[in-house]
Amino acid sequence: MIDFHAHILPGIDDGSQSMEESLAMFRLEQNQGVETVVATPHFYAWRDSVAGFLRRREKSVRSFLERLPGGEAFPRLCQGAEVYYFSGIGKAEQLSALCIENTSAILLELPFEEWTEKVLEEVRFLVEKRRFTVILAHVERYYAYQKNKAVWNRMLELPLCVQINAASFSERKKQRIVNAFFEQERDVILGSDCHNMGKRPPNLEEGRKMLVQRAGMAALEKTDALGERILAHG
Repeated sequence: MIDFHAHILPGIDDGSQSMEESLAMFRLEQNQGVETVVATPHFYAWRDSVAGFLRRREKSVRSFLERLPGGEAFPRLCQGAEVYYFSGIGKAEQLSALCIENTSAILLELPFEEWTEKVLEEVRFLVEKRRFTVILAHVERYYAYQKNKAVWNRMLELPLCVQINAASFSERKKQRIVNAFFEQERDVILGSDCHNMGKRPPNLEEGRKMLVQRAGMAALEKTDALGERILAHG
């Protein structure tokens, strides 16, 4: 079990706001059987430099790991980022530093508005020219903004992966689009997109159960296998 989207590091973004909350979230991941948690704090190019972001992430990771109790089989913590789209991202030289640890996979958050041809072409450049494994973060959340589905359809024709939030399986307004991804046999991975222990806690176990109910065990096994390949090879 891999949680590909987690704002679990303390005090680095709008996720966990304390060490105690981070530890509680990590414990909940452990109790649900999660083996790897990809820590994906937000990266906004207009707010932070890559070097500054990496320094803050490393400091947060180091402090967090130092506080983990010894003698327990906690999940592996894997460093990553949720990179928000910015103009020029296709040719941004330092982008590889924001990939998931030891891979060429990047979790990309796209604009919450109707996508333009420019957005499409920059993502295409990342996939086809720079050979990144692009993972569209919480892809189901963008659908309602795409009034004209032409760019949406062409985006999803690219050889990329989509990440679906576990909570979306139980959200009525998102069920149809979530189901469609599995019916179309797209490359899907799961993430909790957890931010805290309140309204957005780690919930990967629940999402996995609902995936099986909707699409069957074979769909879950395919998702797990894809996740393992991404972490192994990018």
